[in-house]
Amino acid sequence: MTTRRDFLKQAGVFTSALCLTPNLLAKSPYKLGLQLYTIRDAMAADAPGTLKKISSYGYQEVEIYGFDGKYYGMTPADFKKLLSDNNLTSPSGHYNLDKFVLPGKTNDDLLRYVDLCIEGAHMLKQDYIVWPWLDPSLRSLENIKMIADTLDLIGERIRKGGLQLAYHNHDFEFVDHDGKRGYDIILATNPDNVKLELDLYWASFMKQNLAQLFERQPGRFVIWHLKDMDKTNPDLHTTMGDGSIDFKSILPLASKSGVKHMFVEQGNNYVPDAMQCVARSAKYTKRELLP
Repeated sequence: MTTRRDFLKQAGVFTSALCLTPNLLAKSPYKLGLQLYTIRDAMAADAPGTLKKISSYGYQEVEIYGFDGKYYGMTPADFKKLLSDNNLTSPSGHYNLDKFVLPGKTNDDLLRYVDLCIEGAHMLKQDYIVWPWLDPSLRSLENIKMIADTLDLIGERIRKGGLQLAYHNHDFEFVDHDGKRGYDIILATNPDNVKLELDLYWASFMKQNLAQLFERQPGRFVIWHLKDMDKTNPDLHTTMGDGSIDFKSILPLASKSGVKHMFVEQGNNYVPDAMQCVARSAKYTKRELLP
């Protein structure tokens, strides 16, 4: 029979073990996510087989890219079933919103596409519709002001549709134009209508002070892209944990930023190939960042 003394002794041993293994107490609140652009060729060749593989690597969430009424050639309902069959969810997606501000497109074209995106996103049970890109011809400060007005317009429509718009950055938003930056114009949009998806690679590439950025607008940076930087050539990406970005120093800023989802991404420099890169990134991220 276990006596009170034995119980207290065993409890002391267990407590000591917890102190030595803090991860038992510090489980990450974030699911392991993957931006599917990373494995775009595999998705194009065999979406079902590819999703099965990434699920086996430990990914729990995916961020889609591209939508023309179908996801990877499948209806929203069929793609949702494929995700569910592989124990995956998709809380966020990169949609082709940027293509509807190019010459030849009208506001009516854009709003029709926005409504189509809302329908698709609801079918996938997504929370966020992301504006992913800005054509080089539209990167002047004057054009970015026009884009900001567009973001407010469609952001309100998306919000009324029960979802949230987010804007994804690259490097050009942080370029200084005589003391003015495109990102400051984006930050001046209505935060109720426009949230932010922060690409940590590009923010690091442009030497941004993330603590100051989050302090400036806390709670607005709802999605992060975890993308590492090659140690030799900063223009190249690399697998998580093999690059120069100190993600462990960034993670304590998560609460201030308001981040809800984190997606691993790698757009180039696949050694030996994209699928093995995302497998390696999953191992590191699960072990070191999101245990």
